[in-house]
Amino acid sequence: MIKYGLDTVTELKFEKIIANMERRNDQWVDIELLFELSEATPAPDDLIDFSGLVICTPEGSIAQIVPQDEDCDCEYQFTTFEKEQITAFILQEQNQLRIRQLPSPI
Repeated sequence: MIKYGLDTVTELKFEKIIANMERRNDQWVDIELLFELSEATPAPDDLIDFSGLVICTPEGSIAQIVPQDEDCDCEYQFTTFEKEQITAFILQEQNQLRIRQLPSPI
């Protein structure tokens, strides 16, 4: 995690990722991510309810990956390593299938 305005970088290792997916409209799918972190890489102390948001197309292409705190944007960003872990998770065949099968919103 990289906190805006600071030089300190910490790398989180995600032991498990849980995804809640919802099709926002014909253009975007919102994927809320909940993380189980390695004990060796705890979340920063100033995050209250850490999660992530991935925005992708209905075909499964990732447009944006952002960390959140209490379901809102926060003052952190993911490192390249953390984004690679999340990208690998989203690109897993079963997750790509889930994304493509989400019903269109009414």
